[in-house]
Amino acid sequence: MAEILALGISHYPPLAGRDERMAFILKRMLQNPGLPTELRDPAGWPAPMRAEWGNDEGESSAARHREKLVGALMKTRAALDAFNPDFVLMWGDDQYENFREDVIPPYCVNAYDSFKITVPQANVWDEPSGETFEVPGHPVAAKHLASRLIEEGFDTAYSYKPLHHSLGHAFSNAILYLDYNRTGFPYPIVPVSINCYGRHVICQRGGLPTFEKTLEAGDLDPPAPTPKRLFDMGAATARILAESPWRVALLASSGWSHAFLTGKNHFLWPDTPADRVMYEALRTGDYETWRNTSALAVEDSGQQEILNWMCLVGALKELGRTPTETDFIDTWIFNSSKAFMIAPPV
Repeated sequence: MAEILALGISHYPPLAGRDERMAFILKRMLQNPGLPTELRDPAGWPAPMRAEWGNDEGESSAARHREKLVGALMKTRAALDAFNPDFVLMWGDDQYENFREDVIPPYCVNAYDSFKITVPQANVWDEPSGETFEVPGHPVAAKHLASRLIEEGFDTAYSYKPLHHSLGHAFSNAILYLDYNRTGFPYPIVPVSINCYGRHVICQRGGLPTFEKTLEAGDLDPPAPTPKRLFDMGAATARILAESPWRVALLASSGWSHAFLTGKNHFLWPDTPADRVMYEALRTGDYETWRNTSALAVEDSGQQEILNWMCLVGALKELGRTPTETDFIDTWIFNSSKAFMIAPPV
């Protein structure tokens, strides 16, 4: 059997920027005209949120948040380098980037020869924004995986070239962050795009709420694939690749609950208690809790992006493996809970 390394990280976009900009999503949410009056000022926030905001609008907390995130990413990169895979399969969401009104697949195996990554604007590395570099793909492995998934009953979309965007930020940020020290990223990738945003992928363009537009029931898009389906697809992926000739790293890339998706918290802070439940289930190998999570529960907690991890947890179940290292980094003001995980071959 082929050896498989399982990894989970966050691709939190503000990590690519500077600390003084890390709370910009919260500042955007404070412009919501429907926000209750008492929440418009930090004096009305929960005490831990006020403490994290501090007297500098979160800049000091941002530095500490960054330190934790980068530390977890460095551990993940060390595990990846020690394993030295033939390629890295990545599960990540596409937020109105490559897939738009013309087609929204539930999931798609991207079998490109190579992928272009663009350096973001005003980045923390002081690199010229708009500069690009390429990462190789592994089309042979990607086509093999798509073929076998279809044979096992998963009607899998596949693509040989991009439509609108070379590589969504769930994948490109994962590579940028795993190469945070800029030593290079030598591994071919097989990105598998997941439609995590479901009902909001087109109507909100997979992004922050549009306050000027009220979304009635008829304005919403069809839902994302169910957690159970993605769990089972992840399990099938692990089974297929375990029987392959390749040495593979499986990686889920996403934050967990997102403030800007969590209506019950007025889009200001994430649903950390719900994330803690999922984290404990992951840490202890309680994978049925993951598989039995309902799509409605995911949406209620703003956990849409956790669907990328649903594939990973299905793979862990199939491999009979529990993580050896996990980390959970919570926040009130930096939009999303972040989780990290390493599960090496036994």
